[in-house]
Amino acid sequence: MEVKKKLLDIVRDKIRFKHYSIKTEKSYVGWIKHYIFYHNKKHPIEMAKPEIEQFLTHLAVERKVSPSTQNQASSAILFLYKEVLGIDMSSWNNALTVGRKCPWGAGITSPREKTYTTSTYQRRSEKSDR
Repeated sequence: MEVKKKLLDIVRDKIRFKHYSIKTEKSYVGWIKHYIFYHNKKHPIEMAKPEIEQFLTHLAVERKVSPSTQNQASSAILFLYKEVLGIDMSSWNNALTVGRKCPWGAGITSPREKTYTTSTYQRRSEKSDR
């Protein structure tokens, strides 16, 4: 009788196969576990873009995590769907794109909004020095 591997064991095996660091492995497994528990232990194969967006929104709005933390969580989920489950996510229109805070704290920017350049940063800091 063949024993089926658990999903998180498969994730660990895939991460090790790709020679990711042990810290990345722990982080990805933690975020994937958090994602699954957030959706009441629903298997990721049964979930799609709306559940991913809901989880990432939960992290940003309710848990108030930083954009870099959101990116880490979204990278783990992307790894799960793309590398482990073999699901093509190209039709999901960047469900896992996380904005970043602009340097003067105006909030999280979306990919469609203005991209802040170095000169924008300099102009803003020059105005605040006056």
